[in-house]
Amino acid sequence: MNSGPQNESAAYLQDTKEWLDPRFRGLRNSRVFILVFDICSPESFHHVKQLRQQILDSTSKPPLIVVVGNKRDQQKHRFVPRHVLSLLVKKSWKCGYLECSARNNWHILLLFKELLISTTTRSRSHTSSICLQGALHRERCSIM
Repeated sequence: MNSGPQNESAAYLQDTKEWLDPRFRGLRNSRVFILVFDICSPESFHHVKQLRQQILDSTSKPPLIVVVGNKRDQQKHRFVPRHVLSLLVKKSWKCGYLECSARNNWHILLLFKELLISTTTRSRSHTSSICLQGALHRERCSIM
């Protein structure tokens, strides 16, 4: 085994090359991610699953990730019940979960309000747990 200067410089160049890769620059510098998928499309959920893994692989500190199921207005066509997705995302992935309808503007403002609250709470407590503060309770939404 040769662990001389050439191997060290090669390892340094490889690390530098990966760090400077523009594909992951946004991932490394972000602290909050909103991953949106179509609740009627299993392919879009699979894509969100892959994005989440890329984010986790590209960041040293676990970011705040909220997974959002869009097209709630078309829930008759959903590929899996809401409680199944919610359980997977919250328990297994340790991410926040919310469903909305961009078409009807349902839970859009609530998403950002709860994300802001979660980000503020997380920065104060220095924990990586994600808890949306009752995002599915409509009566709590009072944005001024």
